[in-house]
Amino acid sequence: MALYSKEITTPCGPLTLLCDGKALTAIRFGREADGRMMPAPKKGRSSAETHENEEPAQKERAARELLSQAAREIGEYFAGRRRAFTVPTAAAGTPFQQAVWNALKEIPYGETRSYGEIARQIGHPRASRAVGQANNRNPLPIVVPCHRVIGASGALTGYAGGLDIKVRLLELERTLRMRSCSVPGNASSC
Repeated sequence: MALYSKEITTPCGPLTLLCDGKALTAIRFGREADGRMMPAPKKGRSSAETHENEEPAQKERAARELLSQAAREIGEYFAGRRRAFTVPTAAAGTPFQQAVWNALKEIPYGETRSYGEIARQIGHPRASRAVGQANNRNPLPIVVPCHRVIGASGALTGYAGGLDIKVRLLELERTLRMRSCSVPGNASSC
C-alpha cells in the first residue's frame, strides 16, 4: 500500500501528515518527509498499462485532497475555528488501542481526563497503565486528542511531541473555550 505525505507548519512546529489515499493514517511531529507528496511507485507507460496508470493517478489525486482537508482542519484547529475533526482516519492498532483512541475522541475540547477515567470508560478499570501505553502509540495526535489525557494527580505526563507542545495545546483549547464561553449565547457549548 502506498503512503502519501504532506508537511505543514503549525504554531507547534512542523507536522508530517500521512495518508493511504482513503484516510489519514498518521501525524508525526517534525520533518519526516521532504514536504512533498510521496506518490505510489509509477508503472511503465505502454499502451497495455495505460488503464493501470489511471488508478495510481486517481489515488494520488484522492490523497492530495485528503491531505489538503487534514491540513485545512488542523489549521482551523490552531486558529480556534475547529473543535472536532471530520477528516477520515484509519489508525492501525489493537482492539484495546482502538477502544482507547475512540474514548479520546469523546473528551470535550478544552477538557482533560485521567488515564484511569479512560480505563473505566472503556470497561477496563485497572488498565490505566495500558491506557497510557495506547495513548503513547496514538498515531494521530491532535486529531485524536491524546494531549487531553493527564495523570490522576492532574500532572502532565509524556507526549509524543514533548510536554511543551502538550502544554501549548491544552492552553490553546482552554483559552479559546473560555473566550467562547464568555460570549452571550454560547454557554450551551461550555
